[in-house]
Amino acid sequence: MTLHKVLKYLALVIGVIGLVLLARVVITGDDAIANSADLQSSVLVPLMYLSYFVIFAILILVGVSVIKDLINGNIKKTLMSIGVFAVIVLAGYLLANGVETEMNSGEMLSANGSQWVGAGLIIFYILAAIAIGAMVFSGVKKLAK
Repeated sequence: MTLHKVLKYLALVIGVIGLVLLARVVITGDDAIANSADLQSSVLVPLMYLSYFVIFAILILVGVSVIKDLINGNIKKTLMSIGVFAVIVLAGYLLANGVETEMNSGEMLSANGSQWVGAGLIIFYILAAIAIGAMVFSGVKKLAK
């Protein structure tokens, strides 16, 4: 059996188990689960463990795939791309302002936390501009041919 078939059947088994566990939650009902700790542990915990297993399996498969492709591919180009991304993150952090802010819940957001929020927005804008620029450049280049 090929790896693809094994993974396909494993995904089918995990899907059926998840469907059965979800049906247990739906049949039990929201109110009964909210009012009973025993029902929470017997109905929700297996579904949560299945979710943890799936997330862990996905992380492992992605990690293996990335490492395999790094070994087989051009590691210099990959490291340069990671370096460029790190420079964009650093630029976003340095351009952001950090001001201690009171949140709606009454808690205080630290200046560092506020600066990271601003940095995330700036990084998003920079990466969006790069993506839009790449699409426009590609379209203009295609039209020129």
